[in-house]
Amino acid sequence: MPSLDEPLKKVIGPATAKVMAEHLDLHTVGDLLHHYPRRYAERGELTRLAELPLDEHVTVVAQVESARVLSFRSGSGQRLEVTITDGSGRLQLVFFGRGVHKPHKDLLPGTRAMFAGKVSVFNHKLQLAHPAYQLLRGTGDDAVDTVESWAGALIPIYPATAKLESWKIAKAVDAVLPSAQDASDPLPPALREGRGLAPLPEALVKIHRPGTKADVADARARLKWDEAFVLQIALARRRYTDTQLPAVPRTTRPDGLLAAFDARLPFTLTDGQQCVTREIFDDLATDHPMHRLLQGEVGSGKTMVALRAMLAVVDAGGQAAMLAPTEVLAQQHHRSITEMMGELAEGGMLGGAEQGTKVVLLTGSMGAAARRHALLDLATGEAGIVIGTHALIEDKVQFHDLGLVVVDEQHRFGVEQRDALRSKGKQPPHLLVMTATPIPRTVAMTVFGDLETSVLDQLPAGRSPIASHVVPAQDKPHFLQRAWERVREEVAGGHQAYVVCPRIGDEEDQQATGGKGRKAGAKKPAPGAGRTKTTDATGPGEPPQDDLFDDEEAAATASDKRPPLAVLEVAEQLAKGPLSSLRVAALHGRMAPDDKDAVMRRFAAGEIDVLVATTVIEVGVNVPNATAMVIMDADRFGVSQLHQLRGRVGRGAAPGLCLLVTDLPEASAARTRLDAVAATLDGFELSRIDLEQRREGDVLGQAQSGVRSSLRVLAVIDDEEIIAQAREEAAAVVAADPDLSELPALRTALDALLDTERERYLDKG
Repeated sequence: MPSLDEPLKKVIGPATAKVMAEHLDLHTVGDLLHHYPRRYAERGELTRLAELPLDEHVTVVAQVESARVLSFRSGSGQRLEVTITDGSGRLQLVFFGRGVHKPHKDLLPGTRAMFAGKVSVFNHKLQLAHPAYQLLRGTGDDAVDTVESWAGALIPIYPATAKLESWKIAKAVDAVLPSAQDASDPLPPALREGRGLAPLPEALVKIHRPGTKADVADARARLKWDEAFVLQIALARRRYTDTQLPAVPRTTRPDGLLAAFDARLPFTLTDGQQCVTREIFDDLATDHPMHRLLQGEVGSGKTMVALRAMLAVVDAGGQAAMLAPTEVLAQQHHRSITEMMGELAEGGMLGGAEQGTKVVLLTGSMGAAARRHALLDLATGEAGIVIGTHALIEDKVQFHDLGLVVVDEQHRFGVEQRDALRSKGKQPPHLLVMTATPIPRTVAMTVFGDLETSVLDQLPAGRSPIASHVVPAQDKPHFLQRAWERVREEVAGGHQAYVVCPRIGDEEDQQATGGKGRKAGAKKPAPGAGRTKTTDATGPGEPPQDDLFDDEEAAATASDKRPPLAVLEVAEQLAKGPLSSLRVAALHGRMAPDDKDAVMRRFAAGEIDVLVATTVIEVGVNVPNATAMVIMDADRFGVSQLHQLRGRVGRGAAPGLCLLVTDLPEASAARTRLDAVAATLDGFELSRIDLEQRREGDVLGQAQSGVRSSLRVLAVIDDEEIIAQAREEAAAVVAADPDLSELPALRTALDALLDTERERYLDKG
C-alpha cells in the first residue's frame, strides 16, 4: 500500500501521472485522494442536458436516441451525428473523418454511456465535437467491464480535463484508495467527537466510493470541516501574531486638522460613514496595529472615510500614505483630496492654513525636481499625507513617522508590495485596506479572516439611479444602433459618455492577440465563436480549443475568430461613424502619464463628449456629468468589474445608463452573468451570484497568481455556519496552544496548506 507522499508516477504509471501533474496539479497519492468527485450520477437516473454551460468541459450521462453517418458535399470524408437525450433535452455529438468508425459501432440507439467533451455551438445549437465516451450498458466487453468496475450505485464524476476523462481518474483513485487508511486526522478528537464527524480515513473512502447518498453527505460534512478549520487556524494564528506587535496609538484631537476639515464640508456624513469612522478611530487609539478592511458599494464614500482617518493620524503627529494601483487613480485621489481640503492641504506654504499639512503626490513618472521635493517633504515630516503608486515602495522613500497605510483597491497589490510600504514605519503602522468590490460576510470572514471588516452599504445623498440593459448585438443588431443613438441623446442633453473596451489595440497589443478587432459597425461573428481570454477581463478564461477536425468543413466551425474589441480601433470607427458629430477621445494604460492626466482633465472639464477607454477608468474616476456607459464585449469582464465600471455613471443629479454589449447567445453562462448585472444595482447580491457561478478562487489569495482554489468541498456562500463555527473553534485552539505543539497532525495539515507561496499571500497585514 503506497504512502500518502508516494509520487503518483510510481503508482499509476508515468503517462497518466504526467497528465495529472500538468493539468490537475496532482503529484502524490495524497493529492489524488483529495481530488474529490464534483457530483455523482445514479444508475437509472440521467443527467439533465438542458443546463449545459457553453465553452466548458463537461461529463454527462445520457442515452443514444439516434445515429447517422453523412457524407460531406465535397465527397471527401464522412461525419457521424449522434443525438443523445436525458428526457429533459437533447444534445448532438459529432465525429469526423477517420474517427467515425468505432463510435458508429458503439453508439447504437438505446445505448447508455458517459460522454466527456467541450460544449460548443454550431448552427445555433449546442454540441460536443469528438467527445470521449465510456459505455455504461450494452453487449460489448467494454460495457460489461465498466458496469462491473462501478461497485456502488453512485457513479462519481470527477473534475476532469480534455486530456484525462473522469472515468480514468476514477480508475486511478481505485489504485490509491487503500492508502486512505494512513491519513492522519487534523481535527482535535474532542472537536470531531463533539460534532459527530466521521474520522478522516472513513470520509475519504465514502467521498470516492459511496454506497448511498447518506455516505456522500457524511463525507462532505467532515471534509468541509477540515477545510474550514485548518484555514481558520491559519488566520487565527495570524491574528494572534498581530496582537503581539507594538504600535503607536494615534488618538484624535478635538481642535486639530480633522476638526477644521469637518467644518469645511458642505454635506453631512452618512450614518454608515460615521459608524465606520468610529470603528477606525477606536482601532487607531490602540497600542497594536489596526488591521481593518473597509469595503462597500461603488460611490459609498470610502475615500472620505479614509481621508478623515489620515487627518486624525496627522493630528496625532504621524504621517499617512495612500497606495493606489494606477497613476490615473493616484492623480485623481490627489486632485480630489486637495480640492476638498483647500488651504488645509497647503501647510507651511504661503496662504496655507495654520493647522494644515502638505499633501504630496509621488508617482514613477514625476520629474526629478518634483520628486526630490516630495521625498524631502516626506523625510522631514513636512508632508503629512502622501498619495502614490508603487513608487512609494522604493528604497529611496523614507518617512519621518509613518502612522497609517491606506491601500486602495487591495486586490490590485501583492502582499510583498503592501509589506514593503508598512516596513517604512518606525513601528508597524496601522493598516486600512479598501475595496469597492462588495464581499459577502462569509467571503470576508474566509478571505480576510485576519482583518476586522467594516462595511459601507449606504450611498450618499444625491446619487442617481442607473438603468442597465443587455444589448444582444449578434441576435438584434439594431439594438447596437440604438445604443449609439442613446449616447448621442445624452450628449445632446448636455452630458457625457464612456465606451469601454477590453483591449488597447496598439502595435504591442496586436502582437499579443494577433490580428485586428472587428469594426464597431461590422458584421458580427457567430455566437460564441473565438471567445478568447483577455488580460484586462477578470472573468474566467477558457483553454484553447483542441484540434479535433479532419476536414475543411468541420474546421469551419472554429473559424471567424476575433480578438476582443480595442480602444484605438473603436474610438476611430465611432468618430468616423455613428458618433461622428461628437468629440471622441481615447484613454488607456500605455499612454504617457501626462497624456492620460490631460485627457482626464479635458473630460472632467466637459471638453470631451465620449471617452473610449480600457478598465483604467474602473475605479476612482469621478465625473458627475458622465451619464452613459457602453461596455463592448461585456461578456469578457467579470461581474464585480462590470459593477465597478457601471459605478462611473450616475454620480450626479442626472440618472445613469449602462449598456452591456455582447455577441453571445442567451443560453450561455456569460449572458446569465450579464443579465444578473443588468437586473440589480446591489453589489453584495452580485458578488453572491458571481461566487455561485465561478466559486471563490483561492481563499488564500493565490487566485492572483492563477492557481486553482484551495477549497474543494467548502462553499463560502452556502457554508456560512460551518465557517463561523470553525472560526470560534480555531480561536480557542490558538489561544490555548499558539504553536500547536499538542496537535502535531493539525500542524502537519497547516504546513501542507501554507506552502511558501501561500504563506506570503496569507500575510495580508
